[in-house]
Amino acid sequence: MRADAEFDIIVYGATGFTGRLVAEHLVRTQPPGGDVSWAMAGRSADKLAEVRDLIGAPASTPLVVCDAADAAQLKAMVRRAKVIVTTVGPYQLYGSDLVAACVEAGTDYVDLCGESNWMAEMVAAHHEAAQASGARILFSCGFDSIPFELGVLFAEETAKRRLGGPVPRVKGRVRNMRGGLSGGTAASGAATMDAIRRNPALFQLMINPFALTPGFTGPAQPSGNETAFDEDVGAEVGPFMMAAINTKNVHRSNFLQGHPWGTDFAYDEMSVTAPGSSTSFTDLGGAGAPKPGEGPSLEERENGFYDILFVGIAADGRKVRVSVKGDRDPGYGSTSKMMAETAIQLIRTPATPGGVWTPGAALGLPLVERLQARAGLAFTDETA
Repeated sequence: MRADAEFDIIVYGATGFTGRLVAEHLVRTQPPGGDVSWAMAGRSADKLAEVRDLIGAPASTPLVVCDAADAAQLKAMVRRAKVIVTTVGPYQLYGSDLVAACVEAGTDYVDLCGESNWMAEMVAAHHEAAQASGARILFSCGFDSIPFELGVLFAEETAKRRLGGPVPRVKGRVRNMRGGLSGGTAASGAATMDAIRRNPALFQLMINPFALTPGFTGPAQPSGNETAFDEDVGAEVGPFMMAAINTKNVHRSNFLQGHPWGTDFAYDEMSVTAPGSSTSFTDLGGAGAPKPGEGPSLEERENGFYDILFVGIAADGRKVRVSVKGDRDPGYGSTSKMMAETAIQLIRTPATPGGVWTPGAALGLPLVERLQARAGLAFTDETA
């Protein structure tokens, strides 16, 4: 983290759909003259000013012009911030130079990436350099994958307290969810599919739960691909569309912490399919899919929510049950708050060394506490 930075946080992509929501959260929670200084960044000064006024930010809010295609502008921007919060995706198309600039400058980085092919490339290219420069690079700081990674962390901490130690098996079960998809997420999915078409070898990376743990491969993992009755939930469960990225981040979190949950740790995610539950995003694709810059309405965001159960199972069969719930639609209303608060917690945790991290491994239970206090998440021990 750069100690000499002009701003604590620069929100890059503030004129896009999710970037605007991140800036809105900072407007509500970090007034001018407060303990967190921040700026808005994007390609167009006029568009930045328009969005600044639209979200009710003070006229004095700093605006930074930066184009992802301009290496000089990227380098200049990252030198001005302790943390860059970027929503400019798809990251595999527009993010590589920004990560490289942050690593070179020793500037921290937060995104909402769910593009595991690109993340694996960035880990290989920059982890050691980030360790040297002190830059903390945090991918997947939204619904991909904070509720899941921190849900497992919370389950393991609950197991330590209740059972006397960590558990080697955790199930993630999405009990209920309502939310919409933005054009940025649709574009990221399309970019990943295009990358696989151009390089079919990437498909093996996409299905490998240990794709983000270089040099380590754990035991065979539950597939999560078949519908079945789960006695721990008391309902039918089926495949969950985000499991492929979330499981990789959970295993990387265990890996980065030195395998506190064991080298034999097993984890899977599935969705409850019982009547009355809804665990799919709306508007996933097709002719009606949103375009970049579009997303759920204010009403849809505020009426959205999610409820995820985690069951930790000890070797002797004893269990703990915890849940993670969010008070807004997962992909945007909740994600924007998680990104902003993760960036603030990163500033508050200077002892974490440089490297390519997961949020939970880098920030641990203090991030859980911050998200509960300031981002509308609830982490609950439901163990009977």
